[in-house]
Amino acid sequence: MPEGVTQKRAMEAVIAWTTLPPEADAAGFARVLVDERLAACVTRCGPVRSFYRWQGGVEQADEQLLMIKTTRQRIDVLRARLIELHPYDTPEFIVAPVIDGAPDYLNWVSESTRSA
Repeated sequence: MPEGVTQKRAMEAVIAWTTLPPEADAAGFARVLVDERLAACVTRCGPVRSFYRWQGGVEQADEQLLMIKTTRQRIDVLRARLIELHPYDTPEFIVAPVIDGAPDYLNWVSESTRSA
């Protein structure tokens, strides 16, 4: 694959993060995002422990961390759907660019998140 194509695919790819409570159905949550082509892949990590400031105090909680591989073009729709599905009042939704990656993988992310 020509270098310009690889760089373009890397510029399209992003990783979004969110956390879910330990009792949440992370597999079902992930399946919806992949089924709706909002994510090429969702990886569940955890349990993790989060420490955060909330309503004037410092809290801590066990959570499941989800890494959502998608493209810049899908961020707005992904955000809206994630907020709709999420059990938290203020869900974490952070998006970071992918600056490089394996060309075949980046192509797969792009193809997997195209609207049907």
